[in-house]
Amino acid sequence: MLRQMIRIRRFEERCVRLYSAERIRGFLHLYIGEEAIAAGLLGEIGPQDAVVSTYREHGHALARGVPMAALMAEMFGRATGCSGGRGGSMHLFDATRRFYGGNAIVAGGLPIAVGLALADAMRDRSVVTVCLFGDGAMAEGEFHECLNLAALWRLPVLFACENNRYAMGTSLAREHAVTDLALRAASYGVVSWAVDGMDAEAVAEATRRAVTAIRAGGGPCFLELRSYRFRAHSLYDADKYRDKTEIEDWKTRDPIPRLSAALLSAGVLDADGLAAIEATVTTELDEAISAAEAGPLEPVADLTRHVYAERP
Repeated sequence: MLRQMIRIRRFEERCVRLYSAERIRGFLHLYIGEEAIAAGLLGEIGPQDAVVSTYREHGHALARGVPMAALMAEMFGRATGCSGGRGGSMHLFDATRRFYGGNAIVAGGLPIAVGLALADAMRDRSVVTVCLFGDGAMAEGEFHECLNLAALWRLPVLFACENNRYAMGTSLAREHAVTDLALRAASYGVVSWAVDGMDAEAVAEATRRAVTAIRAGGGPCFLELRSYRFRAHSLYDADKYRDKTEIEDWKTRDPIPRLSAALLSAGVLDADGLAAIEATVTTELDEAISAAEAGPLEPVADLTRHVYAERP
């Protein structure tokens, strides 16, 4: 989990530099601060399970096993990217790993997740669909419709709400009359509980508990993963709606130093081992950027492809 969190953090830090240098374009929504959720949750599901994500999904894609080179190529808009260079930062996709986006619309992934779970249930497949979304999605109609259907039909969905306390620039208290999001989900008859989303071990433990219950036929579960993003909503955001002292306070709970300290204290990891992880990640990043820059652009002749489904 520590290695995965470091990969995610360094990938995004490098993307900021590339974006500032105008080597990559488009929108860029950073996951920095929330890495414990991706590392803790997605490490506890199998390759047969499905994952539906949001537009803040770099960490989800990396933790799911999408190669860093394919992700970086997508950031550069290259045909070798995981979405063929057509999606960019907000639309990462890899059907071979059952990673179904990357959805730019708030709450847009929820109906997709319920549909995937329904299809798996109808085929008697013992798999789980993980649906990741932010606290802002719980103010959308799709959330209520999807929770109701999943509970009614006892679908195998793990609803994972990444509650980072701000939907774009709107704080949780200004958006929701009831800020206990797990309690709201429970009103649909879905087993729900809150988790410290800054603690990768706590996230992993909660995920194991939820997935075990779902696989046993218990119906959907809901996790409210309480976390915080250290950076603005996107690189276009001036971030004037948050108090700087609040940001600094949450940084003291940074999940990477937190887990590093625990591993060092327990003797599971030493300083050399930590340095080796960083060096390996740096090499992986350098190689991914070089491959991305060398990758081809999509031919203009393919401009109208994928507008309609292609027959075999």
